[in-house]
Amino acid sequence: MPNPDSHSPKHPTVELVFDAIADWVNKYRLRFGDGGLEQCGPDDVKQMASDLGLSAGELKDMAVKGSGAADLLGKMLVALGVDPEVIARTDPAVMRDLQRLCAACAHKSQCRHELADGTAAGHFHDFCPNAYTLDALFEEKAAARH
Repeated sequence: MPNPDSHSPKHPTVELVFDAIADWVNKYRLRFGDGGLEQCGPDDVKQMASDLGLSAGELKDMAVKGSGAADLLGKMLVALGVDPEVIARTDPAVMRDLQRLCAACAHKSQCRHELADGTAAGHFHDFCPNAYTLDALFEEKAAARH
């Protein structure tokens, strides 16, 4: 299992500033075009969505959020003592669902703050749309031990 300390930012304030700049750049590129899904035909979008286990609408929503929209998921999983690679390998459908909800989350600022402060594991139920699924994973893991 990965060491959570190895994934913690050394300078959380700097990371927050860089994340804010990256978010602004992504919004600018999406607004003024940068060769995203708008360059694809409807059939291509449907096929890509199907390949990912999503609807075309869900794929479009995720594309608007940008490529790093679910980046906090891995950090949250590590903060909770879960190896994201294990979930991706053993249950890719669950991982896709976790990523989809993370990408659509409206609480990214709070999530970043909690992760930077090291308090995310104790407070994720207050803001994380994946809390229910994560709790189910923990219960499943605990049941497997007994």
